[in-house]
Amino acid sequence: MTDTTTAETGAATGGVRTLLRLEGLVLFLGMTLLYYQWEGSWLVYVLLFLVPDLSFAAYLAGPRIGAIAYNAAHTYLAPVALMTFGFAGSGPLVLSIAMIWLAHIGIDRALGYGLKYSNGFGFTHLGRIGKDKLTG
Repeated sequence: MTDTTTAETGAATGGVRTLLRLEGLVLFLGMTLLYYQWEGSWLVYVLLFLVPDLSFAAYLAGPRIGAIAYNAAHTYLAPVALMTFGFAGSGPLVLSIAMIWLAHIGIDRALGYGLKYSNGFGFTHLGRIGKDKLTG
């Protein structure tokens, strides 16, 4: 039997969802360990760790704009590009920002906060979260 709610949102289920969440955990742990080895400032880590979540504010403009902004701040594209440029240009601040950003994305994914669909904040590629999980 197919879960039509899952099929409609395209959310991962079962073992695939578990693997995606484990990937997030490994990313978080790996980037945090790399940051430690890099001897980055823990004050900077703490101050920047939640910066991607400022994208939540875009939900004030509606679920479509909110999902676009959230996904832009929570996809690997920009921080991996930053990390590449940081290594290529020997930019320690750029590398620090990239590691912190990737660690943030990793812990979010490990906790089940996936990329958002435009139906609302609770509809993610990792399944429903929050009140949407309860009502669906």
